[in-house]
Amino acid sequence: MPSLPPLPSVDDTDAVVAWVAAHLGHLTLEGPDGVRPGGHRGGQAAADRALATLDITGYARSRSVVLPEERRGASRMSPYVRHGLLSLPEMWDAVADAPSGDRRRYRDELLWQEFARHLYAGLGPGLAEPLRRQQPRPQGPADRDEEMACVSWLRRGLEDDGWLVNQTRMWWASHWAVRRGRDWREGEDDFFRHLLDGSRAANRLGWQWTVGTATGKPYGFSRWQVEKRAPQLCRSCPLSAACPIQGWPDATSGPRFASYDGGQGVVGAPGPGPSDVVTDGMPTAVWLTAESLGDADPALAAHPDLPAVFVFDEPLLRRLHLSGKRLVFLAECLADLASRRNVDLRLGRVPDELAGTALAVTFAPVPGFAVRAASVRLAEVHPWPWLERPAGQRLTSYSAWRKGIRR
Repeated sequence: MPSLPPLPSVDDTDAVVAWVAAHLGHLTLEGPDGVRPGGHRGGQAAADRALATLDITGYARSRSVVLPEERRGASRMSPYVRHGLLSLPEMWDAVADAPSGDRRRYRDELLWQEFARHLYAGLGPGLAEPLRRQQPRPQGPADRDEEMACVSWLRRGLEDDGWLVNQTRMWWASHWAVRRGRDWREGEDDFFRHLLDGSRAANRLGWQWTVGTATGKPYGFSRWQVEKRAPQLCRSCPLSAACPIQGWPDATSGPRFASYDGGQGVVGAPGPGPSDVVTDGMPTAVWLTAESLGDADPALAAHPDLPAVFVFDEPLLRRLHLSGKRLVFLAECLADLASRRNVDLRLGRVPDELAGTALAVTFAPVPGFAVRAASVRLAEVHPWPWLERPAGQRLTSYSAWRKGIRR
């Protein structure tokens, strides 16, 4: 298929939205007429501005604040990390001078993200298997959910901004799967469709934690969390005097996580990738993936004079049915990059669009990369920028993994 038309300037959000609606809108959840931007602007310049103003002073105390927004300690950096505009090692170094308690707490969150990537690299789609074995619970009544101020507010944040603080992600997942007994897979897919930082690794592990995988104890969502973290929601709720979540949910013990022996590969899992650059010829282009859209991407940095090519994977997008705001964010990342170097945009099947091109690429620890990489010509594969490279350790829980690493 011919290249897509060039993207407009990343500074013209309306024009980028119109470009996505015209060329990718038929693949979105909302359709061409419903494409809108989310609450983050995409692109390296936006990521750099966010990093330059990052101040985690008070993070340990305020990271779980939900409302008012001006008191939140959450950094909102996750969409930039998810798409490789900022790496976890870069984020680790960025908070080196922060107060010690805040630095430890923030870096612990970075390590949680890394642990999720380790599990996903080792298990691939199998990361969801412990939850598949969970016994379904009878679905609770949900006919008044839209009247609940906390639930309707959360839903608007998910659908409008494409970003939620971690505390509210746990609220929603618990309300969905623990109290209402809905299929966790539908809920996780719902998050993935909307969240600008949507990651199967972190998303699935978060849902597993909520339903009690590894701990055996589900996370319960009830009124007291809202009153503690966002009391104005309760005060404004029409159901305040008859709250449907007044008490703790009746939840059974969660499924136990099947530990992963880091030395044993799992079919369909990508593994950690190479530890050094693997070369098999001279590349003529750099293949960009959704995991590596930043200027510091190793393959991009190694070949500043080569054109970059990004393929909007049409069969995958048709299946995922992502919200348009996710594609607007991706388009902004690519538009920003295109202001500094040649970027060729394609829509179609990855093997077809990249056929015959000798590619340099950065390994991505996701199953889709391994599948597509096997069908194209890779002249050069660069290592993934791990914060803590997988070393064959047995992964039974985050706390056990945390004790066994160097950091």
